[in-house]
Amino acid sequence: MTRWLLIIIAALTLSACGYNDFQRLDEQSRAAWSEVLNQYQRRADLVPNIVATVKGEAAFEQETLAKVVEARSRATSMQVTPETLNNPEALKRFQAVQGELGSALSRLMVVAERYPTLKANQGFADLRVQLEGTENRITVARNRYIKAIQEYNVLVRSFPSNLTAMVFQYPPKAGFSVANEVQIATPPTVDFNKK
Repeated sequence: MTRWLLIIIAALTLSACGYNDFQRLDEQSRAAWSEVLNQYQRRADLVPNIVATVKGEAAFEQETLAKVVEARSRATSMQVTPETLNNPEALKRFQAVQGELGSALSRLMVVAERYPTLKANQGFADLRVQLEGTENRITVARNRYIKAIQEYNVLVRSFPSNLTAMVFQYPPKAGFSVANEVQIATPPTVDFNKK
């Protein structure tokens, strides 16, 4: 009788430890991260086509194009591994490089508005639509990753699974962060009187 009681207690204790939940949520966060990387790669793959199309515009600002090409080069040269997820500094560097590419592409699109022949180019219009769609996909993928990390981190911090996290050394995972929170919290100044 005592033996069966110990077996039941051990089974209940192990079922509440959360080990399998850690494995499931870790895999879920890795899959979500893979989708983020997939969408960033999609964006990086569009850049050469956009640059080639824009180069056709003879008077287009070469400095703007150069910044896009440089930002893409930095973004695609950065090695990203599953360990990046567990290294907040590496994740922050990755986010910064991707942010630079996004900013450079945004500037390119704003500058392109000044060129009527470029705006009328169907190839450029198609690429622009693809880029906008890709930016939306990046946002969706990042949101899924953030949710997956949140679920994992709640498990790491909740009792009794936090004991399992300590025993098996499952630290909380770093999520996406914004480097310039103060800047984005400040509303932009709109002045219709400027020329």
